[in-house]
Amino acid sequence: MKRIIYTILLILVIVSCVKEDYFGLSPYGNIKKFLVSNQAGNAVIDLTTQTVTVEIPAGVDLTALAVQELTVSSFATASLAIGEEIDLSSDATINVTSEDGNVHVWTVKSFIASATPQLANGDLNAWYKTSSGYYEPGADAASTIWGTGNPGTRILGKLATTPFDLGGGNLAAHMETYDLGLAGIPLKTPIAAGSLFTGYFDSDKLDPTDPEAAVVFGTPFTGRPDKIRFKYSYVPGETNEDRYGNVLDFDDNCDIYALLEVRLAGKTQRLGTAWFRSDANQPDLVEKEVEFVYGPLDDSYPEYMREEDVDFVAADSAAYMLPTHITFVASSSYAGAVFAGAVGSELIIDDVEMIYEE
Repeated sequence: MKRIIYTILLILVIVSCVKEDYFGLSPYGNIKKFLVSNQAGNAVIDLTTQTVTVEIPAGVDLTALAVQELTVSSFATASLAIGEEIDLSSDATINVTSEDGNVHVWTVKSFIASATPQLANGDLNAWYKTSSGYYEPGADAASTIWGTGNPGTRILGKLATTPFDLGGGNLAAHMETYDLGLAGIPLKTPIAAGSLFTGYFDSDKLDPTDPEAAVVFGTPFTGRPDKIRFKYSYVPGETNEDRYGNVLDFDDNCDIYALLEVRLAGKTQRLGTAWFRSDANQPDLVEKEVEFVYGPLDDSYPEYMREEDVDFVAADSAAYMLPTHITFVASSSYAGAVFAGAVGSELIIDDVEMIYEE
């Protein structure tokens, strides 16, 4: 049984890596991911016009932006490398040479970011159909800032995060904790919790025993919100258990949190924390606001908010510093990453919004 599951996983991982089909030498010369220093949001990549558009905060020197991420089509090469600088004070070009030798000229444009940015598709109304036939939040795979655990859970026949129709064309994200049944027994992975996060799922790092191994959390973000607001409903499942089937003496909890981060020179520090964890039965959709706390957290905050391995921005710097990224996470079972939770726990979330006080 275990060998069969691993074989299925291997096949699916290999298939998931094939993004562009071709025979012979590949003709594809696309830019698939792009990130420069101080970028304020996900790059908008237009395959038709071969343009990349990025947001940069006001006051940043556009003449010497460091390239932090540049992913091109398989077997293609780019004229610019990670670590090199690009001048975006005017339109710049990147030449991508496909495997068949053709040169694809890409134009990179920049514009000034808002001082009060929001998360793209924060209302969760846009969902696109993947090549595997299920839906993920966002207009398309290239531009979305949102990810879910579906690429992992679908391998075992479950989609734990799905679009939910609230009526009148208003969609939300529905997350449910599922029993994986016989498929989860060999790996001691009895449940799959629904999840929604900023970032993406890297199928090349898929590990069925570690749901977060394949998750790359966070998206570029440069605002300093005072609060995060969202609508949610939550109904915990009846029996909360650990991964070994032991019944826990407390109910399941939903987890909804946002972390403002400063990522520089390969180091990540947390600037701001807004965290909501609750076991309350809340079947109706209600609005919730959670304040951001900037800087280090003292012992008055729950331990899960101030884990030992968290490196916080110093209090004096936190008073004025801008983040470079935001990590937003929502889950139907707060301990789903270690396969603990109550089967049937359901979380619906909608209209995620940053609140800026004037």
